[in-house]
Amino acid sequence: MNFMHVMVSPLALMGVMGGVFGILLAIASVAFRVHQDERIGKIRAALPGANCGGCGYPGCDGYASGVVNDGAPVNKCSVGGGNVAKIIAEVMGVDAGDSVPLRAFVRCKGDKDCSPRKLNYDGIDDCRSAATIPGGSPQACPFGCIGLGSCKKACNFGAITMQNGLPVIDIKKCTGCGACVRTCPKAVLELLPQLADVIVACNSHWRGPAVKSVCSAGCIGCGVCAKICPVQAITIDNNLAVIDQSKCIKCGKCASKCPAKCIKTDQSIKKLKKSA
Repeated sequence: MNFMHVMVSPLALMGVMGGVFGILLAIASVAFRVHQDERIGKIRAALPGANCGGCGYPGCDGYASGVVNDGAPVNKCSVGGGNVAKIIAEVMGVDAGDSVPLRAFVRCKGDKDCSPRKLNYDGIDDCRSAATIPGGSPQACPFGCIGLGSCKKACNFGAITMQNGLPVIDIKKCTGCGACVRTCPKAVLELLPQLADVIVACNSHWRGPAVKSVCSAGCIGCGVCAKICPVQAITIDNNLAVIDQSKCIKCGKCASKCPAKCIKTDQSIKKLKKSA
């Protein structure tokens, strides 16, 4: 009996203590509960769930919380576009504002035919890894696309294919999330207004002779485009033509006179306009 008494007493004590601690934890969970603003749930339900990071937040949950708690703009979801921005604005009781649809653009025409590779790269199949080799990259142009397709792997929407060593963007699939732009170690990809028609497809800042020594399709910084533009929408910045899309009237004169033929009047955009 003494042995049983010795065994039962500690077990009973532990049971009582467990019950007390359980009650205290239950009380604490109610007293210290963090109440989430119901607007976060409503905004999260409206978001597409792509978790692409294009809004600048770590996924849709982070953006929903950012709108409510940090005052993030309601129109930062490029995947959801204007419709989602309108819903979020209604939840927050604010105006949605203007949201300009964006799309990715490849600032390079130096495919395998136009820009030779100076060495055969046999390392990790990733553009950032290739960019760290001595010399900067496998291709002759240090500003051009490396061509290993890291941007394609980063795209969650199947909007990028690789053709002859260059990424090709399907603008009907591109959501403008910017995942490919953030992945590119050469800043070859950029986000532009979806209906931007006249674009410089080059990223080189070398002078003309040096450019032509590594790429037959590169901008030589001659300035003809800037001189012929009727609205002064083009400037030459560090030997590279830059188009101010807010000024461009899409007349195409610069593209027609460009001796390097590196200014594109995007026919795919025109087709998109017709199908819209």
